[in-house]
Amino acid sequence: MTDAVSTVTQELAAYIAGTMGRDLPPDVAAKTRLHVLDTLAAILSGSRLKPGELAASYVETLGGRPEATVLGTGILTSAVNAALANGMMGHADETDDSHLGGLFHPGCAVVPAALAVAERAGLGGRDLIRAVALGYDVGARIAPALGSRRSDTASHSTHSLAGLFGAAAAAAALLRLDETQVRHALSYTVQQASGVAYWSRDHEHIEKSFDFGGMGARNGVAAATMVAAGFTAVDDPLGGTHNLFTALGAAPSPEKLTAELGLRYEIMRASIKKWCVGSPIQAALDALTLLRAEHALCADSVRRIVVDMPDDRLHIVDNRTIPDICLQHLLALTLADGTLTFASAHDYARMDDPAVLAVRRRIEAVPSAELTAAVPARQAIVTIETADGRTLRHRTYAVRGTPDNPMDQAEVEAKARDLAAPIIGAERAGKLIAAVSSLENVRAVTDLRPLLQA
Repeated sequence: MTDAVSTVTQELAAYIAGTMGRDLPPDVAAKTRLHVLDTLAAILSGSRLKPGELAASYVETLGGRPEATVLGTGILTSAVNAALANGMMGHADETDDSHLGGLFHPGCAVVPAALAVAERAGLGGRDLIRAVALGYDVGARIAPALGSRRSDTASHSTHSLAGLFGAAAAAAALLRLDETQVRHALSYTVQQASGVAYWSRDHEHIEKSFDFGGMGARNGVAAATMVAAGFTAVDDPLGGTHNLFTALGAAPSPEKLTAELGLRYEIMRASIKKWCVGSPIQAALDALTLLRAEHALCADSVRRIVVDMPDDRLHIVDNRTIPDICLQHLLALTLADGTLTFASAHDYARMDDPAVLAVRRRIEAVPSAELTAAVPARQAIVTIETADGRTLRHRTYAVRGTPDNPMDQAEVEAKARDLAAPIIGAERAGKLIAAVSSLENVRAVTDLRPLLQA
């Protein structure tokens, strides 16, 4: 019956099934290691935030065969449960990576899924790297294939859909499902495809952590492990009378789901955040910190700040009640303190700090159609009027950490150390960084457990 299966389903299933037999180009493997490290650090940090604590407590009540680690805890549980908890921890705040073209946060769904299945199956670091790179490749192609141009469409959230498909692909590859089994795993994945973009109304970041990370990681692992357990399913979930594209497509182009697989590695187009805050704020912080350093600015020397932002992204961060996704608060906090740390960006009490509020009243955010159309995306312009009459201006064209202005390995490792050390201690954080830097040499992913538990 293979000849009745659509080309896109056949090609995608064959590519996923062949993942463990393909070597990655050295630069792709190196970038993948950085994203694994960045995500593990985000999960560890998120284990001490409310979404992470709730997720850990919840899965602990579920019990389950001790197959995989819930990071930052001593909990061992089923791979499905661990993927859920670690996924929510990975997006417990705005620390994790992102993929602009794919309209999603890949790491918080793909890495927890791959890690849980690799632990369950007793696999090593080389397999983990290949599966994670695959998850980014598949997840990043979902929105373009569906024809989604925004992450907050009226129908479905690309953040949920893309993470799910990336997680399922990674899990299926690690379990070494054959082509028929992969097609069946994709069928269960399509049936679980869900997510509506009202996550922007979540004031505690708890449901959002589930929508972006936990749901996709859990459901992707469930799809693959069910098929590995003998479940059968529909052979062609991407073609036929009713399929993924007829159900969820805006202006579908199914061929984009398999375009340049093995030639264009989407992890090379993913971004690692310098600042542990909402993505639309990154460019403005880059500009403000540069101007502050160049001109020795402090809160008292600034009379007014105008921030030009893309008009399709400003609403995501405009005067929000969550500190790490509030543009005005973070700029004011940075100027008041002279720096921005993970701790200060997540401190709700600082939103009522008189010194911060005094600066915040001088900040105006302006939507810009020009910046919306600008390439590369997510640019921002910060204009500062100083108390002594000067006008200072900086436009961030390429945000630090994006493919056009990437962070180097030392910067990523420094960020990871800052996030992980408070949870597992400085010594173990250093050992974790060293282990991930040579992840191909880790014979069993379970060997990392002593470095990931607390």
